[in-house]
Amino acid sequence: MLADMTAPGRRLLLVHAHPDDEVIGTGATMARYAAEGAAVTLVTCTLGEEGEVLVPDLAMLAADQADQLGGYRIGELERSCAALGITDHRFLGGVGRYRDSGMMGEPSNDKPRAFWQADLREAAEQLVAVIRELRPQVLITYDANGFYGHPDHIQAHRVAMLGAELAADPSVLPDSGEPWQIAKVYWTAIPKSALQQGIDHFAESENNPFGGVTSAEDLPFGSADKDITARIDSARFIEHKIAAMRAHATQIAADNWLFFLAGNADGSFGSEHFTLVRGDRGPGSGEYDWETDLFAGL
Repeated sequence: MLADMTAPGRRLLLVHAHPDDEVIGTGATMARYAAEGAAVTLVTCTLGEEGEVLVPDLAMLAADQADQLGGYRIGELERSCAALGITDHRFLGGVGRYRDSGMMGEPSNDKPRAFWQADLREAAEQLVAVIRELRPQVLITYDANGFYGHPDHIQAHRVAMLGAELAADPSVLPDSGEPWQIAKVYWTAIPKSALQQGIDHFAESENNPFGGVTSAEDLPFGSADKDITARIDSARFIEHKIAAMRAHATQIAADNWLFFLAGNADGSFGSEHFTLVRGDRGPGSGEYDWETDLFAGL
């Protein structure tokens, strides 16, 4: 028998690949629900050991030098969570169980602890125990391409989706707690209209992050506005999100274009968007009937 869905309180679980991923696409959402009293839990799958080090004085931490960046990024993640008001953060399988795989096709994909090499069932079962302990009604993770094709994002998607499925099956890990059915599963998304807004803004910039692209339709990521199902307004939590991004100083430079996008509350890029892939859609508003609350309908 599945656990009682009438248990009090709203509970949100997010599964992300590396430290800093939590804030870029979901920081304002996390801050909003934490501020509203929901139980918000972040599960991060790796320490981000293969990341580029953008602080010159810390260059020796890089994977090709002392290989200590992962340990340093634990502290960055703690500061990010504090800025967002998040008090429950965990690493999948424990600290250092899975290693950052690096970009697709890199030799780091093949390292023994690389998350890309993880046994999917085993990693998903690590998440099952968390789901059954917390009993979240809502889960957030990436789409099947990990948004932009990073192997750890793809693997995080696979683990989250399989973990959600297995957590509801009473024959799986019967000693890990009562089965739990997550009511709604969302994938992070960015609408094509928001991408076009960014392209237009940076068109004349010397450091255009979109390169020579002039149309969002030519980008290998992004969702049609009509396919998105939820928009979380970030206006009240911009400062929380920006502070959390600044906490990840080794990964996000102080002049990074992401700060403009995060602070652009008047445009669609200033909000966070999601696509519901499991569960019933709640009431929405606007042209596309987007939900404004991920718990809508529950």
